[in-house]
Amino acid sequence: MKLSRQEVLHIALLARLGLNEAEVDRLSQQLSDILDNFEILQQVDTGDIPPTAQSIDLQNVVSDDEVAPSLPPDQVLANAPQKEDDFFRVRPVLE
Repeated sequence: MKLSRQEVLHIALLARLGLNEAEVDRLSQQLSDILDNFEILQQVDTGDIPPTAQSIDLQNVVSDDEVAPSLPPDQVLANAPQKEDDFFRVRPVLE
């Protein structure tokens, strides 16, 4: 499927991209190639394949039932650039 120059410019507008002429030409070819690949993939018969959310079995490696001691505050704050009592001191982001 060949994308027109106008379609590429419309996609760029939706993505808020500023493209020069060389980029429009290059992306037109690249996006057209991507769509051609999707057309090829749509021809593959997947009727016998059940829908899956995950192709391999997952195993949870986090165990919530093991309690471990926390570090003491003085050790946690040892390399902090600024601290106040038992807390990190950071600059305000919003004023």
